[in-house]
Amino acid sequence: MIIPIEQVNEDTLRAIIEDFILREGTDYGAIDASNEDKIAQVEVQLRQGNAVLVYSELHESINILPKEQFLTEHED
Repeated sequence: MIIPIEQVNEDTLRAIIEDFILREGTDYGAIDASNEDKIAQVEVQLRQGNAVLVYSELHESINILPKEQFLTEHED
């Protein structure tokens, strides 16, 4: 289930993003990006709709996925 980011408290959203970047170890290429830069980049992706917050009832967890990946996984 997609969680609209507008329904998430700013501090909670930041904590979710921080957890995501630490867990995923995202690749930023040759540039060594600070955690603040990574958080800002993920937040921009969420606000632009390129990424979504997804709640998994099965795992009782929240994850951040590219919108295309979420739609592909949930097509009928």
